[in-house]
Amino acid sequence: MTTTVHPSAWQRARRPVLSVLLALAWLMLQQSLDPGNLLTACVLGWGLPRLLAGFLGPAAQPRAFGRTVQLTLTVLWDILVSNITVARLVLHPRSAPQPAWVRVPLTLKQPTAQALLASIITMTPGTVSAIIDEEQACIWVHALDCDDAAGVAADIHRRYQQPLMEIFG
Repeated sequence: MTTTVHPSAWQRARRPVLSVLLALAWLMLQQSLDPGNLLTACVLGWGLPRLLAGFLGPAAQPRAFGRTVQLTLTVLWDILVSNITVARLVLHPRSAPQPAWVRVPLTLKQPTAQALLASIITMTPGTVSAIIDEEQACIWVHALDCDDAAGVAADIHRRYQQPLMEIFG
């Protein structure tokens, strides 16, 4: 005879990755490894996932971890490169930026993935996501300097949207 053990709310709230990220974020914000900050980081990392368990829903199973790391590195690289590009564009006296609105078709169906795509676009200097248009299944992106709207849309799809589709299934 087997018995089913139902985990308590505290056991269901275990989210080790979130706990570590919260603790690291606290330490990075404080820029100090003194004992008080280490203790606070541990308490926040342990307590916040448990306190917010009802709001977070069930813990997701890791999927496509390698692809997630690859997307993260791509975004960080793109942020670095676009910072340099925007700085040159803004600081060069003869620059003539060509701002444009770019329509990027959305193939992502999950709202979380769509919001993450919009966030990635917003984090990259020189581009700002304006709106996710659910009726037209697209996201409108304002580019600071764009001479090829179709190329920008294709890059966003290839570099960000395709990996997000693999990660979110």
